[in-house]
Amino acid sequence: MQREVWDDGERYEPYVGRWSRLVAAEFLDWLEVPPGRRWLDVGCGTGALSETILTRAEPAEVQGVDPSEAFVGYAQEHLTDPRFRAQVGDARNLPFEDGSFHAVVSGLMLNFIADQGGVANELARVVVPGGVVGAYVWDYAGGMQMMRYFWDAAKDLDPAARELDEGERFAEIASMKGLGNLFDIAGLTDVRSRAIDVPTIFRDFDDYWTPFLSGQAPAPAYCMSLDDKARAELHQLLRVRLPVKPDGTIRLTARAWAVQGARPTVAG
Repeated sequence: MQREVWDDGERYEPYVGRWSRLVAAEFLDWLEVPPGRRWLDVGCGTGALSETILTRAEPAEVQGVDPSEAFVGYAQEHLTDPRFRAQVGDARNLPFEDGSFHAVVSGLMLNFIADQGGVANELARVVVPGGVVGAYVWDYAGGMQMMRYFWDAAKDLDPAARELDEGERFAEIASMKGLGNLFDIAGLTDVRSRAIDVPTIFRDFDDYWTPFLSGQAPAPAYCMSLDDKARAELHQLLRVRLPVKPDGTIRLTARAWAVQGARPTVAG
């Protein structure tokens, strides 16, 4: 398995960041967190979710944590709002006291950590009693169409790609049931899950294909691990399969599974 790379925010943004922002807006509206609250974004990456919190949720502050020093640097550079700050950290051992935040959220991160239960427990630990915990991940197996087209073509050309396909790797967690069970086990209450669908409209084939040459995240890392001939074959097969409109645009849908729950209030 090729090494997955998360070290260049400029390259990652055109691949997923632009679509994550669309999901984040609907996700935050669904959470219904009142203004003036303290937020923590776990796995903040390049800052897509944090930025949407700042512009949409009227927070008192937003803190971000991510294991990638490069992504944290990108987020700090591009989010200049004084209410925001980010630091390098581990979602399995968050550097905050119990009950430090009113809302704790995570976008597109949970599936990449083996100890998902430990992370869910940490999310629940650092939120105040009665506070909201929420997360979303892509529906890799079906509704995240830009990735689904890519991996289906890759597997038809290279059976070894099957073990890298996020739809197969993350089948258990990347579902409404998987996310709901994770929050239930973490002891959260009023656990609810839903699908969030957003349009992903590409100007042309190059707008779709070029982000896969970034090397950032699993599918682009696989793409760049191929030799020139194999990559050209994948490029051509996707050209044939993708639904291109008469004006040259490619209109797909990205589906994310989202979950929210609340930390139980302390009796007495």
